[in-house]
Amino acid sequence: MTSRSTGILSGCGSGGNLFNFGIPSSIKRLTLKIKPHFHYLGSKSFSLKRKYHPSTFLLPSALSSSSVGCSINSLPILNSPTWLLADMDGGVTPSLFPLHRCKTLHLVRHAQGVHNVEAEKDDSAYLSYSLFDAPLTPLGWQQVDNLRNHVHDSGLNKKIELVIVSPMLRTMQTAVGVFGGRGYTDGVDILPLMVANAGNNDRSAYSSLNCPPFVAVELCREHLGVRPCDKRRSVSEYVPLFPAIDFSLIESDEDTWWKTDVREPNEGVTARGIDFLNWIWTRKEKEIAVVTHSGFLFHTLKSFGSSYHPLMKDEVCKHFANCELRSMVIVDRGMIGSDPSVTNYPGKIPQGPDLPNAAVKTPPNSSS
Repeated sequence: MTSRSTGILSGCGSGGNLFNFGIPSSIKRLTLKIKPHFHYLGSKSFSLKRKYHPSTFLLPSALSSSSVGCSINSLPILNSPTWLLADMDGGVTPSLFPLHRCKTLHLVRHAQGVHNVEAEKDDSAYLSYSLFDAPLTPLGWQQVDNLRNHVHDSGLNKKIELVIVSPMLRTMQTAVGVFGGRGYTDGVDILPLMVANAGNNDRSAYSSLNCPPFVAVELCREHLGVRPCDKRRSVSEYVPLFPAIDFSLIESDEDTWWKTDVREPNEGVTARGIDFLNWIWTRKEKEIAVVTHSGFLFHTLKSFGSSYHPLMKDEVCKHFANCELRSMVIVDRGMIGSDPSVTNYPGKIPQGPDLPNAAVKTPPNSSS
C-alpha cells in the first residue's frame, strides 16, 4: 500500500491524537462552485470554527423540472469557467478563472442503507454491531437504478473520467450500480467491478468494460469512530467482491482509522475533507464522480459556506438525501495543480515583423 501523508493534523484537540490525518502543512485556498445541470435530488428520506478562506459565491438557477420519483434542478452548462456571482448587496460581479484550473466534481451520497432504516426507528441502533459495514436495502438499490437512469439520460456517464469511492460496502455498491457496466459475462479477461450477490444483494455482476477507473480512497469516509456501521471490513475481504476497484491507495488491510470509544470531531471531518479536495488536484482527470457519505459531504461543504450568498448557502451546504447527486466546479486558486492548459494557444505562430497596412498586398479579385 502507498503512503499518503505529508503533514499531520490532530483532529482531537486536547483529547489526544487518536485521529491524526496527513494534510498539507498549509491549507491551500479552494473555491467550490455549483454546476447543477446534472443535479439529482435522490430519495426523500454545526457551525465549524475552522475556516479555509473560500472567497466566491455560487449562482443558482430558477429553472427546474420534475418527473415521477425524482426532481432535477438545472443550470445551463458553461463551457468556460466564467460565472456571474451575486454579491451580498444583490449586485452582480463577473468572476473568471482559467479552464485548466478547474475540475468538475459530481458528488453522490450512497443510497439507503440498512443502518439508515434502523436509525430512523431508534437512533441508538447506530451503536449496534449488527449494522457493521451496513449494505444497501432493496429500496436503496431502486434508488441506485433511478440515479443510473438519470446519469445515462443526461449523458453524464460519457463525461466522467474517474470514480472515487469511500471503501465501505454501501458506497461501493452505489458507485458500481450507478457508474458501472451491466451484463458481465464469466470467462472474459476483464475483471468485474462487483461480483454477483456481493453483500447479499441479489444482483448480478457488474462489468468494468467501457467504464472509467474506480479507486477507493479512505479520506472520503464517513464520520469515524463509535458507530459500527461506519467501520470498514479489511481490504482483503473487499477485493474478491469488487475485483476491478483499485484499493492500492489504502495503507492498511485492517481498519486502523475507526476507534471503538472515540467519535471523530466535526473539525476532524472538515480537515479530512479539505485534505481530500487538495489530493484531487494531484489527479489528471478533470471530471470526477465521488461517492461518499452525508456527514463527510455536509462538514466539507459547510466549511465553504461563509463565502456564499445566503440564497446559495442552503443549496450547497444542506444535507444530501440518499442517492442524491450534486455537480460542482472546484477552482484551484492556490495553484496546487500543475497541469498545463490543453486548449490555450500562444498565437503569433509563425512570428515575423508587423508590416504597415500599405505594405500588405491586396489579393487579386478582392473587393475593397
